[in-house]
Amino acid sequence: MLTFFGRGSAFSDQQNSSYFEDNNDLILIDCPMDSFDILKKWDLTKYKHIYLLITHTHGDHVGGVGMLVDWLYFMVHIPITIIAPCEEVRADIKYMLKNLEGCNDFWYELITVDELNKPWFNRAIPTTHSPELKGKCFGYNLIIEDKNVVYTGDTNTTAPFDKFIKEGTYLYIEVSAHHSNVHLYYEDLRPKLEEYVSRGAKVYLMHMDDEKKVLDSFYDIDVRPAPLVKDVILGDNSMVLNGVLEITDRLYKDMCMNDSPDHQMLFSYLTELAEMIVEADRASFWKWDKRKGQLWTMSATGIDKISIPDNTGLVGKALRTQKTVITNNPYSDPDFNSAIDKKTGYKTKSVLVLPVADINGNFIGALQLINKNSDSGFDAISDTRKLSLAALMCGIALESETFLEDSHHDKLTTLKNRMGFYYDFSRKYKDYLIPESQKQMSLFICDIDKFKRVNDTYGHNAGDDVLAFTAHLLESCCSETASVYRWGGEEFVMVMRDTDLEGSIEKAEEIRVKLMNSEIEADGNKIKCTLSFGCALFDPSKSIEDNISIADERLYVAKESGRNRVCWGE
Repeated sequence: MLTFFGRGSAFSDQQNSSYFEDNNDLILIDCPMDSFDILKKWDLTKYKHIYLLITHTHGDHVGGVGMLVDWLYFMVHIPITIIAPCEEVRADIKYMLKNLEGCNDFWYELITVDELNKPWFNRAIPTTHSPELKGKCFGYNLIIEDKNVVYTGDTNTTAPFDKFIKEGTYLYIEVSAHHSNVHLYYEDLRPKLEEYVSRGAKVYLMHMDDEKKVLDSFYDIDVRPAPLVKDVILGDNSMVLNGVLEITDRLYKDMCMNDSPDHQMLFSYLTELAEMIVEADRASFWKWDKRKGQLWTMSATGIDKISIPDNTGLVGKALRTQKTVITNNPYSDPDFNSAIDKKTGYKTKSVLVLPVADINGNFIGALQLINKNSDSGFDAISDTRKLSLAALMCGIALESETFLEDSHHDKLTTLKNRMGFYYDFSRKYKDYLIPESQKQMSLFICDIDKFKRVNDTYGHNAGDDVLAFTAHLLESCCSETASVYRWGGEEFVMVMRDTDLEGSIEKAEEIRVKLMNSEIEADGNKIKCTLSFGCALFDPSKSIEDNISIADERLYVAKESGRNRVCWGE
């Protein structure tokens, strides 16, 4: 999106101005003198044309325009078109260049937005700022890389911009730490920023007169400072470097400030980072589930998450061969699965798959990039080199995710264990723990009747088979809002969200009857078993342990009153 030469106000070292690139053109938004000082160090000869959008004529926004015109005409020999938001501003710019800066008319082209016909330009947005600029202060609505971009410029109101801000909008908004009638005061702006973020906008702050004060006050809102380019020559990698810094900054903030950060967030950022680094259209990170023989996406940009057999596709090929796979002609590659393209109408032109390993060198997943924005496609050396760090981080994160997942599961039954139970309560059940919440949740704890007799009579292998069978039966009876856990020994707990006590009783009875009527193959023996249940409605005013104790007391009643029954009363 936009990269900023400076994001400060009038008296800062780097005043507010920005740029973006479109093919071989450079588009600037305002040009104070400090921005010109940066631009003259760049290799501007790589651009075919330079366009300069003016928001208003205060010196901290146009002070370097005349020098830029001089530099381009005499030193660089690149044409520049200066775009004024209205006729009045055009006249002011004309006067400044001719009478104050001494620029000849043929050194530059000066037009208004009405004469501009570029795919990246949508409209100028009139706004209010200082009284002397009434009718001559504007923001812009742009289309950059197919994204909706809103740039407020200097303003004292958000009203003109509201209707242009929607989900996915990149909003660059001015904010001041000092109260005045000509800027947006940070304390007054907070509700609007929260609203924009809730609407799905990506919010960047600019024209800040006290960055620390502003950013510290918004630490709990998903907003960030506009990304800067340093005043050194960064060459062709400047956009990539700033993109990397922007994504890693967002990742750091989200992982540190989110109430419940998880690996999924990390994978999402890393795939976005990989996509940006090699300028690909799409990116995805795949996990290799060797036990199930499946590959499935942990994170994906531009596609829905999918699961495929591990012996198919280019991802499967990369993991089987343990080598990077590149094809710049996928439809002629026998390992390429074109079914998704046929279903969606998407056309895959190039694919790169980089397998990733754990710390022991065992391959556990793969990073896949699709459609490099280049006619030549992916390059085996340079693109793999660029992706190596992102792939390594993905591998470390996936290994950590796998360790965490394994620690939350019981190996015999594959159900989540007690640690997984408490982890889920801190995540997916946390909304049900609030006493004021209207959400209901119920649970039961069940126990295999006379399980010790199974072990004593048929042996522990048979006992393990009975446990595994019972666990599978319980899991198969779970709805989308229910989860089952091995509590310990022969005890299991099922938690049912959005379910009242009656619902948990019905579910327990259903499972009780199914197990009672089942014949279990256990180490060469046919065994019949039963379950006893204690049901309870979850009370958010009590602790998790107290709720389990209530259900456990009712299980005890079921055991003492004959077993193979469901109890829910005192």
